[in-house]
Amino acid sequence: MPAATSPDGVRNVAREKLEAGELALGVGIRMTRSVEIAKAMAVAGFDWLFLDMEHGVMSLEACAQISTAALDAGIAPIARVPNGEYSIATRALDNGTLGIVMPHVDTVAEARECVDRLKYPPVGHRSMGGIGPHYGLRSASTGEAAQTLNAANLTVVMLETPTAIANADEIAAVPGIDVLLIGTNDLTAEMGIPGQFGSDAVVAAYRTVIDACKRHGKHPGMGGAYTEELLSRYVDMGMRFILAGADGQFLMSAAQQRSGFLRKLTGAR
Repeated sequence: MPAATSPDGVRNVAREKLEAGELALGVGIRMTRSVEIAKAMAVAGFDWLFLDMEHGVMSLEACAQISTAALDAGIAPIARVPNGEYSIATRALDNGTLGIVMPHVDTVAEARECVDRLKYPPVGHRSMGGIGPHYGLRSASTGEAAQTLNAANLTVVMLETPTAIANADEIAAVPGIDVLLIGTNDLTAEMGIPGQFGSDAVVAAYRTVIDACKRHGKHPGMGGAYTEELLSRYVDMGMRFILAGADGQFLMSAAQQRSGFLRKLTGAR
């Protein structure tokens, strides 16, 4: 893909893929701190970075640095912040990210707060923070920036409890919400079936969210289920915003494969 900035405004490759009905493939960034990860994952074929500030130790500064590199690499930087941490979320948006993942959203009121805090007027009430790296540090009018970034940024809410799944239709109906992302790990734990990512209850939850998104013109997303069998099943059902794995997981898988291959050459253990 070409660079993220175009004469018409700010590009978000992940949003473009979703709006075209294609898969938007994301990769979790939790272990990595180097800005080269943005270019590497773009070359690897991913559309967005899942910059994890909820469970990892990534700082806001590291998030901003990687986000700036991602904009030039043509991959969308999207940050997950701890639940309700809007002061972190808006600073990440001011400094390079093209979206926020808000975890543990259970109700329509919480979804509305996400829009209110993360979108500029007239959609929400986010404060203007000056022109950041989205425009290549070029100047832009306040009105232009607000309109363009509202259109480019993805506001993603994570549904991770049975309560959230039951409220999926109401949450999907909230103007300004773009993606409903099922956090399958926490969902199965809350259901009392931890790790049973292919159970009938999880399939039903996925169907509920996918149907709600179809009714309201939103995009269904998934994370936590990473086997090829499960990914194939849920993509076939209609999932489109896909967290495909994480940097540490990919590193360990490739490293173990290589060391195993070499050990077998000499019969060593």
